[in-house]
Amino acid sequence: MSASSASVAALQGALAAEHAAVYGYGIVGAMLTGSEQADARSDWTAHQVARDTLEAMLTKLGATPVAASPAYALPFAVTSAKTAARLAAALEDGVTRA
Repeated sequence: MSASSASVAALQGALAAEHAAVYGYGIVGAMLTGSEQADARSDWTAHQVARDTLEAMLTKLGATPVAASPAYALPFAVTSAKTAARLAAALEDGVTRA
């Protein structure tokens, strides 16, 4: 199977965004409780599934999937449920842009 370099690059960009989202939702969930935390856990799981799917697609295309970073710089300090919600929105924006 042959894929254009633009297609592989797009998939790699999406994968990088999913890696960041998986990391970020770990922080989001730590700042929430109750149903909000359950929602964050569900989003975290969905991003793990998307990450795994993209890795499999890239491997099938013969590309080496981009690795996750050990840590990611957050766009702002996450110190409360309110800032956790802002981070979740920022993560979703990043995935959408990718």
